[in-house]
Amino acid sequence: MDEVLRQSLLYDFYGELLTEHQRTVYEAVVQDDRSYSEAAEMFDISRQGVHDLVKRCEKQMEEYESKLHLVERFQNIRLNVIRLQELSAQAQRIDKAELAHQVSELSERILDEL
Repeated sequence: MDEVLRQSLLYDFYGELLTEHQRTVYEAVVQDDRSYSEAAEMFDISRQGVHDLVKRCEKQMEEYESKLHLVERFQNIRLNVIRLQELSAQAQRIDKAELAHQVSELSERILDEL
């Protein structure tokens, strides 16, 4: 997974666990694509302070992920649902018993993730 997508997913899942100030600065830099200098001026803090805050936020969200695995589970469920969609599209060409087996297996994987 590319880094931009990973950071976006981490923020989607764990952003609310950051303080309001952390969220505001992080969003300005990462989501609004402002430079550290622009964000520093916006929030009246040093450029280094912005850099450190963003890195701390990233580290904190990575630590949450290492304990909770929400992004990983989301990605696994997403991949299994995509596979179900592919099987659905192929339903007319696949042996019904094999189709039933594959659907059962994928649905079990999804339920395990939940």
